[in-house]
Amino acid sequence: LDFESDADNAAVMVNNYDWMKDLSFLEFIRDVGKHLTVNYMMAKDSVKKRLGADSQNGMSFTEFSYQLVQGYDFYYLYQNLNCKLQMGGSDQWGNITTGTELIRRKASGEAFALTCPLITKSDGNKFGKTEEGNIWLDPEKTSPYKFYQFWLNISDEDATRLIKIFSLKDKATIEGLIEKHQQEPHLRLLQKEMALELTTRIHGEKELQAAQQASNILFGKHVTEELKALPEKLLLEVFEGVPQHEAQKSTVEQGIDIVTFLAEESGVFASKGEARRMLKSNAVSINKVKVDENSQITADDLLNDKYILVQKGKKNYFLVSVT
Repeated sequence: LDFESDADNAAVMVNNYDWMKDLSFLEFIRDVGKHLTVNYMMAKDSVKKRLGADSQNGMSFTEFSYQLVQGYDFYYLYQNLNCKLQMGGSDQWGNITTGTELIRRKASGEAFALTCPLITKSDGNKFGKTEEGNIWLDPEKTSPYKFYQFWLNISDEDATRLIKIFSLKDKATIEGLIEKHQQEPHLRLLQKEMALELTTRIHGEKELQAAQQASNILFGKHVTEELKALPEKLLLEVFEGVPQHEAQKSTVEQGIDIVTFLAEESGVFASKGEARRMLKSNAVSINKVKVDENSQITADDLLNDKYILVQKGKKNYFLVSVT
């Protein structure tokens, strides 16, 4: 879309408040409402579903009349900007065709509707700004790391469907990837390809590498230096949701034995006995490095000068905030 072009059909951004703000309710029902019958509005699938016997909440007058508002927007744009086509998701079909009907009846004109299937998640819910679990292109709303992780973690069913929508690879390449994925689904080839391509396209190569590096920390070995290099914000994103504990910075700076740190200072372990048992079985790591019961915790172990990552076994992480 080129908003700077001097072509006759250059892109224009408008705000429907500009033409709705001075329109009174009485004017609206007189000039707009009279052109469409209640029967016409009730016949819309979006209305019938909300008013059906299975509907729990019904439909407010505001929701019911919204198709008139959206229809009037189309009519206004048709009259003033020669707009003849409105595009949207398939859930907007009823509202858009209300606009084409209003243009036909009120202006004796002809306009068109073009909709495409909604992109839905595996649970059937759409990707919408009011839905939970959505991802955003804005890095302030969804960080590049979370964006990357989203594609890595989608289901096989979603990956097979969504790669056809979002990837810019040619059809033959996509079909080849799908075939390979079906042969070895445990390798999650489609998810990795989508995470790689989409994160690069939206956030760039540098952010992709940072996301990959952060992801590798969770599952990789000998990644202490990478862990220490993680910015605080990214560190907290990687270990979002893990149990957090606290410890005194002055105690850590003086140096404290590992058993006391785990059991008494941070409370990660319920007792010194449990801490010793886990240490003897080589099941404890500090900042992704295995430690034994003779180890000491010092200021050198601090990540971003305020965190220590404790790992118990293979999957149990604890983040100790040292303040």
